[in-house]
Amino acid sequence: MSFLPRPKQAEVLAYERGYMGVAAVPGSGKTATLSFLAAKLLAERELTDGQEILIVTLVNSAAANFARQVNEYVKDDGLLPGYGYRARTLHGLANDIVRQKPGAAGLDDQFVIVDERGSNEILTDAVEAWARRYPDAPDDYLGADYVEKGHYRGQKWAEILTDTARNFIRQAKDDLLKPVDVLQRLERARGQLPLAEICAEIYGDYDRALAYRGAVDFQDLICLALQVLRAEPDYLAALRRKWVVILEDEAQDSSKLQEDILRLLAGEEGNWVRVGDPNQAIFETFTTADPKYLRDFISAPGVVGRELPNSGRSARSIQRLANQLIRWSLEHPQAAIRARTPLTAPYIQPTPPGDPQPNPPDDPAAVVLSGENYSATKEAMLVTESVKRWLAENPDKTAAILVARNGRGSEIVKFLRQKGVPYVENLNSSSTTRAVVGTLARALAYLADPKQPAKLAEVYRVWRRDERDEAAAEIKVVADGLKRIRQVEDLVAPRLSDWLEDELSADEDLELRGQLAAFRELVGAWLRAAEMPIDQLVLTISGDLFRDVGDIATAHVAALYLARLGEAHPLMRLPEFAAELYDIAGNRRRFAGLGDDEGQFDPDAHKGKVTVTTLHKAKGLEWDRVYLISINNYDFPSAEPNDDFIGEKWFIRDDLNLSAEALAQLAALRDGSDYGEGTASLKARIEYAAERLRLLYVGITRARRALTITWNTGRGNATEATPLLALRTWWEGEQEKETSHAAGR
Repeated sequence: MSFLPRPKQAEVLAYERGYMGVAAVPGSGKTATLSFLAAKLLAERELTDGQEILIVTLVNSAAANFARQVNEYVKDDGLLPGYGYRARTLHGLANDIVRQKPGAAGLDDQFVIVDERGSNEILTDAVEAWARRYPDAPDDYLGADYVEKGHYRGQKWAEILTDTARNFIRQAKDDLLKPVDVLQRLERARGQLPLAEICAEIYGDYDRALAYRGAVDFQDLICLALQVLRAEPDYLAALRRKWVVILEDEAQDSSKLQEDILRLLAGEEGNWVRVGDPNQAIFETFTTADPKYLRDFISAPGVVGRELPNSGRSARSIQRLANQLIRWSLEHPQAAIRARTPLTAPYIQPTPPGDPQPNPPDDPAAVVLSGENYSATKEAMLVTESVKRWLAENPDKTAAILVARNGRGSEIVKFLRQKGVPYVENLNSSSTTRAVVGTLARALAYLADPKQPAKLAEVYRVWRRDERDEAAAEIKVVADGLKRIRQVEDLVAPRLSDWLEDELSADEDLELRGQLAAFRELVGAWLRAAEMPIDQLVLTISGDLFRDVGDIATAHVAALYLARLGEAHPLMRLPEFAAELYDIAGNRRRFAGLGDDEGQFDPDAHKGKVTVTTLHKAKGLEWDRVYLISINNYDFPSAEPNDDFIGEKWFIRDDLNLSAEALAQLAALRDGSDYGEGTASLKARIEYAAERLRLLYVGITRARRALTITWNTGRGNATEATPLLALRTWWEGEQEKETSHAAGR
């Protein structure tokens, strides 16, 4: 596997020892460069037995990709693949460290790691227990119009409190504060910090639940790894001898804890290379990551700074647009956002002449920035029609529609399906999976509460699913009739004819009567099977509901998934199982159903189709043609007076962002500083707007040859995002200059 480095890549590959920080632009080949550097160091260094080069990256798929590339390079040098290096995520590395010294971490040798799902379930239980103890607590934070409404004092409050507590606990652990530490500081605190008190109590319950299970969560692993390294100097010295060089990819997403761990492992005189793109730091809001750590590292004394500015991914016009977004951000109309420096140099440069990856041919007409104020439906229709035409003309090319939220992606898929546009989804789950899981969820929800006629009507709808217009009208008539049943037994017991006489006229289609009779028998069989183990019940239901082989296979995966969930949580019953499936069907939870690939998505494997994915999942990917949609001031706010913010829930008073306020109260405890309500919410707007600018930058730089950006009015009051307006104004001016210049010639 050959690698012909560009001049700037060669500067990175000249590394021999010490600290080096590399700022890379999108499409600059940073992972390939770092992989080749690992192979080069393996070939040039004489490693003793047990010595390795340590490669640390963000996710498992990236670690696997690193290993594959390094293997290819070392084979060219006649070396043994897989020998002399270790590729790990930070969590994998922390696990390696803690497993070797569990006693130093205060753990039993057989400690358990709970995954994100398990952690969320424990936290949900802790929040619900707290909410039961303090039923009037929501009144302090709900808006005046919502205090008397039970829904907001119950479910909505629990949801926002769960998010707030999760962010609080994550940050507390990053600050190495245990629940007892937080509580002690609360006793000494100046003034009232009510959110911190709430979250500290939930944190304590959460921590005790983990301890009861002999378990730690992913954040604990990182904290404990640092604790072990600090407590065991001999062990740390052994690891330094073992890992002679540390290569860190995606360093823009590192946290203070990650930096502390790797700095300890490298040592002040050690060898540490950090590579990343601060402009692509899009996982920062209410996480402990921050691109400032990489920026500060690169500019620190004693660190060799390098850049990878050349990219062959995009046509020059698309690169110019991305660079203009950087320049505009440095002059952002909001001074607070300018101070946050959301985007910085290096600017993207084309590849040099003779490069093996030359930039695609430039066509300024292929860059379209629309100023039309479409409705969400109109935008979806126009984009669907556009991509359909383009794919028909370019069946050997790739295309993508990038969205800010999974829900918008699901809406776009419906339009593509209606117009017969070939597509592939890279959302939390595919539309086919969601449809199957949603059908099962409705069936379980009815069986959990079989006296509810509305739930029975929903089951009838999914059982009869038929997209023909004439069938839809008939289904609605029957479903509406089912909702009016006073006693569900009138249908499921042998009194069906009595109910039919009331609902259907004597000359009504006999086929419909027969269908309802069959439905009655079906529901009766399900009710008799409701006491079965959950996987057997789901398989029984799916056998009656599905005929397509793919749908049946997905239902089998769902049955296995719920069975494992039930084993882990013996107290779960049908309502909880149904709620779990509703979360998957609503794209709120990832589900590995049939066809939902957990590995690295490859756009080139789907030529002639349009990929629908979120901007976050698009990071690291590229397509020939890209559509960025919904670029309005809701999905991409700029902290201006008319902007709305996802973190500020409409039912919370005074536009407070409770997560931001809770973290500010935690910071007051940590630093001994003062706290003033509302300041943190305003600061959170700035941080969120800065991250959304980086997200827009990521979206633009996914396009190789063609790029279309549109916005919609959302629910009717959204406006064009400020950065889109600025880019569009600049772009139109540039095109006018080009036209005038051409006319002058």
